[in-house]
Amino acid sequence: MIRIFEFYLSLIIARLAYWAIRLLNRSSGTSFVGMMTLKICPDFLAHCRKYIKKDVITITGTNGKSTTSGIIAHILEVANQNVIHNLKGANMLTGVANVFALSVKPFTRFDYAVIESDEAYLTKLYDDYKSEYLLVTNLFRDQLDRYGELETTASFIRNAIEKNDGLALLLNADDPLVSNLGKGKKTLFYGFEDVEICSDIHNSTSNAPTEVFNCVCGHPLEYDKQFFAQEGHYFCNNCGYKRPSVDYKGYVKIFADYSELKVVEASTNKEYNFKVNLVGLYNAYNALGAISQALLLGIDYEVIKEAVLSYKSIFGRAEKRVINGHETLIQLIKNPTGASEVLKTVDLSSQILIAINDNYADGRDISWLWDSDFEQLKNAEKPIITSGIRARDMAVRLKYA
Repeated sequence: MIRIFEFYLSLIIARLAYWAIRLLNRSSGTSFVGMMTLKICPDFLAHCRKYIKKDVITITGTNGKSTTSGIIAHILEVANQNVIHNLKGANMLTGVANVFALSVKPFTRFDYAVIESDEAYLTKLYDDYKSEYLLVTNLFRDQLDRYGELETTASFIRNAIEKNDGLALLLNADDPLVSNLGKGKKTLFYGFEDVEICSDIHNSTSNAPTEVFNCVCGHPLEYDKQFFAQEGHYFCNNCGYKRPSVDYKGYVKIFADYSELKVVEASTNKEYNFKVNLVGLYNAYNALGAISQALLLGIDYEVIKEAVLSYKSIFGRAEKRVINGHETLIQLIKNPTGASEVLKTVDLSSQILIAINDNYADGRDISWLWDSDFEQLKNAEKPIITSGIRARDMAVRLKYA
């Protein structure tokens, strides 16, 4: 009884705190309310589980979490499902608690929860809040001061998976680290069979350093096809290990500001065609993961097609806005692979602004700037502006580029 009282008390205080924050214009309120809620009711998220009628879908990985989860949530909403989703990308435990604290009502239940989770916090989330599905996008070097090397990040996710019995995994088959997470679990895979670059603006190659991965037998993996970084069709000449067979096969044509995506469902051999109004191959991967999840949930193809076409990015994730009369594309970069892929999509005739910060959420360590392929900007037609807390560091990196 005491715990239930704490839960309802935390809901009331959360709403009062949120309105006070907004009234005072102190912050966007994406995590502070959740932090307060967990202080009042430490097992708050465990109580929230009963407010979901169908499934909880969690999404993690280095890049693409916000876009992939956003597309999934949008598909479900177009399918007339009531969805709770941490839309603004606050993906640590306080951010997840925040969205539930501001959404849950005593006599209202949601059909689905679509929860983006930070890799390191997934295991803590699963302590209190189990899910039916986990989609893992990719694993790249990211924020070394927080995560350490890639195997450490992978171990965070493995530990979380082990805590959640009955969890169904949807994994990116093209990433050798991600595909290995599915051993001994109910697992389905998505990945690209073929990628075609159909744009003069976009580069298909990058000079950014690529991680070299060894097979479990200790020999380096080789590739039949390598799309970017370690993503591709890999195999081991020593023991025969290779990319797993794919349940949702993608074929994509990348144009300047959109992609044409065909998805083949291996179990039925049905083909589905989509237009994705997002730039770059990395967003085609996000769309493929989201579409695969929607097909797995049994959502109708026409609904998925309409939702993918109408999806609009959240702040900074390939977001298109008109600012002071200028058409603007805002993209997030935070690690070498993500930055190098974004740089492939930059129109070198445009005005380019790069803002770099080193707040805690961004990662204090900015050494990744030197592993990112900023050399792709060397033929920019206009002066490049640098801004943010680390503007001078960015300017020095561009000088060397």
